[in-house]
Amino acid sequence: MHIASMIGSHPHVQGNTNDTLIRAIEETYACAATCRICADACLGEAMVADLSQCIRLNLDCADVCAATAAVAGRRTGSNEAVIKWMLKVCAEACAACAAECEHHAEMHEHCRICAEHCRRCEQACRAAAETITPSGM
Repeated sequence: MHIASMIGSHPHVQGNTNDTLIRAIEETYACAATCRICADACLGEAMVADLSQCIRLNLDCADVCAATAAVAGRRTGSNEAVIKWMLKVCAEACAACAAECEHHAEMHEHCRICAEHCRRCEQACRAAAETITPSGM
């Protein structure tokens, strides 16, 4: 992805980037796509009824990741407190989705892959949240 070059070229950033946040943005975009694909793959399984909670968590995680990426990527008039909270919420959504996918990982390769991506995104979001100190805090 070229998130780093886009954020680095923003006039309010002037090349002074938060590489940990950029990694989290990249991971959240990738995780959103992975979770959507996993949900679709679950729908294709013969035992789809047994995967209903997995599908719900995949879709929840995908939506939270996409929203987090969008908010965290905005630099004009950014609200650092909201970005920090979004990253924390995203980490929690990723942890829940990963835990559910791990239950199905031995039977479904798409769940194994999704769990790995969710754990990576969870870690990236937690690390990025630690780098943000909102004004007034």
